[in-house]
Amino acid sequence: MRRRTAAPLSIVTGTAVAGGLALAWAAGFEVRSFRLRRVDVPLLAPGSRPLRLLHVSDLHLTPDQHRKRNWVRALAGLEPDLVISTGDNLGHREAVPAVLEALGPLLERPGAFVTGSNDYYAPTVKNPLRYLLPDDGVRVHAGELPTEDLRDGLTAAGWLDLDNARGRLKADHREVELVGTGDGHIQHDRYHEVAGPPDPAVDLSLAVTHAPYRRVLDPMTRDGFSLILAGHTHGGQVCMPGVGALVTNCDLPRRQASGLSTWRSDGRRSWLHVSAGLGTSPYAPIRFACPPEATLLTLVERPATDLG
Repeated sequence: MRRRTAAPLSIVTGTAVAGGLALAWAAGFEVRSFRLRRVDVPLLAPGSRPLRLLHVSDLHLTPDQHRKRNWVRALAGLEPDLVISTGDNLGHREAVPAVLEALGPLLERPGAFVTGSNDYYAPTVKNPLRYLLPDDGVRVHAGELPTEDLRDGLTAAGWLDLDNARGRLKADHREVELVGTGDGHIQHDRYHEVAGPPDPAVDLSLAVTHAPYRRVLDPMTRDGFSLILAGHTHGGQVCMPGVGALVTNCDLPRRQASGLSTWRSDGRRSWLHVSAGLGTSPYAPIRFACPPEATLLTLVERPATDLG
């Protein structure tokens, strides 16, 4: 019989120390190391001047997160032409004033938003291992949040509410058509109610959703929207170097958990930008190899040979 031997104490100790250091980094530094990413997206008609779009998502803000609040307020210094929020703003029942304060200077810019599940339901303790298992459709929620107060604050400032809605606005004197859905993660998406191609006369068409489920991305792409914006994934939140996101918390492929990519459906193509977001649940305040972010997308002219 082969005798089983224990690992040397030095290896066990070294592994424990490495794990402790990684957790300390993830919870003590990276989760607060807010980053601004800058990305060019070639989708405007040839000869168009650039348009600057700021994408913010997944603040999960609590009233005591002053550093995050101040960082978001400072984004107004970028002077974006258009601001899009893809939901999950709230991390606490009393967070609406903090969110509106954080977004305050940005609300003076043309903007639009959708809501996420965490704008409806308070965070609660969950087993993080559930995210590694197939989605069984069960959602664990705590009490309700003041969603309508948040919605009223954003619309009072002039932002478009795109939860299962369409609308138009002007950004940098250009006509923009937008469509959006409610959060597919809690089956609030009803794209069929607002489906249809954008007006070919507009300068730009955008589609917005919180959770990038295929059932939402596919019809948006088939309808011909140039750029789809989403959040929800947290970029995986905990990523492995060389591997990337372990999960997306929806049916989006892991390789598209964050950043700019293309989405194809029935021969049509749209640009897809998924934000890794700025926050986490207060019950899982860690990020690893996936820092919190907002993104400034500079929309530029597409090549003359690109027919979309």
